[in-house]
Amino acid sequence: MSIKTQIENDIFDAMRSGDVLRKNTLRMTLSTIKLAEIDRGVPLDDAAYVAILQKEIKSRRESIVDAERAGRPELAAEAEAEIDILETYLPAQLDQQDLEVMAREAITEVGATSAREMGLVMKVLMPRIQGRAEGSQVSQVVRNLLG
Repeated sequence: MSIKTQIENDIFDAMRSGDVLRKNTLRMTLSTIKLAEIDRGVPLDDAAYVAILQKEIKSRRESIVDAERAGRPELAAEAEAEIDILETYLPAQLDQQDLEVMAREAITEVGATSAREMGLVMKVLMPRIQGRAEGSQVSQVVRNLLG
C-alpha cells in the first residue's frame, strides 16, 4: 500500500475516532501531495511522498522555533504533535553508526580524500539514504569523516 493510500485510510480512521489533530494534519499533507501530483501531471511514487513528508516536517520544525521565540508554547506543542503524526509515515530512521558506515562506503566508492569532494560523496550517498536521515545530518557526518 502506498503512503498516499495509507494517509487517505488514516484520515477516515481519524474522522471516525474524533481525532481532530490527526485528521487535520493528514488532510493538509494529502492536499500537498495532490497539489504536487497536479503540478507534475502524474501520480507520484513513495520516494516523492517521503520527500513531501520531510518537507512538511521541516516546515513544522521551523514553526516550533518561531512559536518558542514568540512565547507561544501551545503552538510549539501542536507542531510537535503534528511532527509525531507525520513521522509515522517515514521509513525507519538510520542511527548515527549506520549513517557513518554508509558514508564511509560512499567515500571509499568515490575515492574522496578532502572536504572539497563532499558534493561527489553526497551525490552517491543521498539516493541510498532516501528519507531515512535528514540531509543536514548526512552532510555533517560526511564533513566530519572528510575533515
